[in-house]
Amino acid sequence: MTELSYAIIGTGAVGGLYGGRLQRAGQEVHFLLHSDFNHVRRHGLRIDSVNGNFRLPKVKAYHRASDMPKCDVTVITLKATANTVLPGILPRVAKPGGTVIIIQNGLGAEKYIADIVPKSTVLGGLSFLCCSKIAPGHIRHIDYGLLTLALYTRSGRPGGVIPVMKDIAADFSNSGTPVKLIEDLLLARWKKLVWNIPFNGLSVLLNASTLELVRNPHTRTLCHALMEETIRGAAAFGREIPAAFVKKMMRDTDRMEPYDTSMKLDFNHGKQMEVEAIYGAPLRAARSRGLSLPRMEMLYQALCLLNCRNKRQPHK
Repeated sequence: MTELSYAIIGTGAVGGLYGGRLQRAGQEVHFLLHSDFNHVRRHGLRIDSVNGNFRLPKVKAYHRASDMPKCDVTVITLKATANTVLPGILPRVAKPGGTVIIIQNGLGAEKYIADIVPKSTVLGGLSFLCCSKIAPGHIRHIDYGLLTLALYTRSGRPGGVIPVMKDIAADFSNSGTPVKLIEDLLLARWKKLVWNIPFNGLSVLLNASTLELVRNPHTRTLCHALMEETIRGAAAFGREIPAAFVKKMMRDTDRMEPYDTSMKLDFNHGKQMEVEAIYGAPLRAARSRGLSLPRMEMLYQALCLLNCRNKRQPHK
């Protein structure tokens, strides 16, 4: 098998951790950065991980996509709020006939990517990890780390597992990132929303960590109800998520280190939150099937106000 080259688009917490591990394992990795570019170009990346700390004193860092080589695998780890920059990046970086992985929350991003690079294979990536960037080029990984990959199809039907997925999974696994390959992207997206919808939104509205949300009986009940409502959304598209999955998500959160969600971190830093990707898109999808999800709608409306407030008055 020919060794694959990787481009990391958005070297924050997720991109820094996954891309850093790939480089440490010997893969050719190119990192596109924005605010951290000068620091990372001079000092490299530092990863503090529950699975072992490491430093990469030298990385292939770029400030402009036009300076990057075309890569076999392009990994997008930008927040969904930054997707408008991708039409100017992907055609310059993604090798024709290559693979683009979008590791983001929410619904609908894969179609957007496929329209930009129609000759590429598009994979949806779902990460379940507790990780944040705590300083320029400095990532802290405190728990979990599974990456799930699934093939995007324009029909929305399950696409199966194709050979390039196995090659990519082998590279990630060899670098220390566990990977699960699944056949149904839409099911995977809704299953990720089962956790994201209660914990991201409530952590912002209630200024609470994941631990606080599951330890308080009232918010635990609310999280459970939001999870069940999300499962109803998935069912409207023929994706059945068993009730046991809710219990598993709650157990996993019980065992998780106290953690501020990515949405709470964005809110705290005055950044725009992924409200449309995580709440707006699923709500619109549910409405298209005649389904009302009132608890999710409440979170969405409240978070929209906070997003507007952050946009008008960014934190210092």
